[in-house]
Amino acid sequence: MKEQEKVVDLLQEIKVLLSHKKKVMNVEDLSVYTGLSKSKIYKLTHLQLIPMGSNPNIRQKFFDRDKIDAWLLGEPDLSDQHIEEQFNKTLLKNKK
Repeated sequence: MKEQEKVVDLLQEIKVLLSHKKKVMNVEDLSVYTGLSKSKIYKLTHLQLIPMGSNPNIRQKFFDRDKIDAWLLGEPDLSDQHIEEQFNKTLLKNKK
């Protein structure tokens, strides 16, 4: 049984490593790649604070790994407080 668990763990690690090779990522991939929660990623996309694809025919969000790397290296403010403030400002603006 322990041998099977080791194999499963190894396969999961390989899956994560392979997901980092993808050029285009979805929200799930981006969450694994960056360590950001999916909810934080959705807030960032709603506020347009994260670079993402802009195909109007696709409702799902996609992200270019190279652009994400450049964005992350640009030291964006990813604190929960900053994102919540921006989100609340957007909500207030949309109510008017």
